[in-house]
Amino acid sequence: MPRSIKKGPFVDQSLYNKITEALGSGGRKPVKTWSRRSTILPEFVGANVMVHNGNKFIPIYVTENMVGHKFGEFAPTRTFKGHAADKRGRR
Repeated sequence: MPRSIKKGPFVDQSLYNKITEALGSGGRKPVKTWSRRSTILPEFVGANVMVHNGNKFIPIYVTENMVGHKFGEFAPTRTFKGHAADKRGRR
């Protein structure tokens, strides 16, 4: 469930500052973040962000379709390797 409209979307202030600074300078250097809980704002469109998934950083290019979602949605934490029944082979 999203936050109330009165409170507004949550974004870590340090992450907001880093992304706006990176977009303002025109550089394409990605911004590293551990803040998977932060909401993607319209000001972030066009930014390169590297989101930590608990093991490594996943590179993400922010597009218009991502606005309103969380950064963690685009950096999966688990690797699905298939079901055990599929590995045995069928007879």
